[in-house]
Amino acid sequence: MNWSLKTVAMVIAILLVASLSGLMWLQGRYRGTLRVTTTTSLYATGLLDLLADEFQKKYPGVSVQFIPLGSGEALRRASLGDADAVTVHAPSLEDQYIEEGYLIDGRVFAYNHFIIVGPPEDPAEISGVDPVEAMRRIYEAGERGDALFVSRGDNSGTHVKELSLWEAAGLDPRGKPWYIESGSGMSQTLMLANEKRAYTLSDIGTYLKMSERLAELTILLDRGEELINIYSVYVVNPDKVPGVNSRLAKAFADFLVSDEAQELIGSYGTEKFGRPLFYPARGDPTGELRAAWERLATGG
Repeated sequence: MNWSLKTVAMVIAILLVASLSGLMWLQGRYRGTLRVTTTTSLYATGLLDLLADEFQKKYPGVSVQFIPLGSGEALRRASLGDADAVTVHAPSLEDQYIEEGYLIDGRVFAYNHFIIVGPPEDPAEISGVDPVEAMRRIYEAGERGDALFVSRGDNSGTHVKELSLWEAAGLDPRGKPWYIESGSGMSQTLMLANEKRAYTLSDIGTYLKMSERLAELTILLDRGEELINIYSVYVVNPDKVPGVNSRLAKAFADFLVSDEAQELIGSYGTEKFGRPLFYPARGDPTGELRAAWERLATGG
């Protein structure tokens, strides 16, 4: 077939117009405010703002509103209709809301690890031991008057993880004079632990982001299967919670697991800290993250 240059140019123009029309139609379907309740660790590190900026380049008609809370409160508020999507890291709590029908279309999109930080002299001698043994030693040091522990005490994903470690150790420190509940987010809890030179459990991302302000704390434990920290995104079920914008929520969830977003997650923090604050879920081709989520959700 011999087409003239004029014909070719006309075909290209038609295709461009069609593509632009399709893009405008697609973007027109995605307008309004997307409300996301989120764990404070994702928000405080700045990762979510970066991801939201890139998401809004794809959907310029969408405004993203983050509501940073502990995971327990983030899930509760979503069930009340205060959010269209949720990003959290508390599998056992997430599973409850999934079973009750509030959350759908869940995807693991990132992970990192919890860490135990404390004063550099480490009076409980936890460095190098497994996480459950570390909690036993902190308890014993607290009873001797040699150590303090600061807990978030806010039903967040980090607080739930901490309580599960105490339970695995067969101990309950609540009410002890050396056990301090901050009732606040991770940043404030780390600052309080730094002030009191106490131990605390933190996500690695928030600690690294704040490390220049935490002269009295150092990482003492960052290994062990018990310390894996898995972040998931969910769409709030419009059949269960009328009025939520599930279309925007699903678009955001799809974006978080896209190659573009996963690349941003995997590189975030590397330039400043020499290591990423989070790892992308796409680096889990064998499904180990999902299997770990299932174990954490069921306590297995």
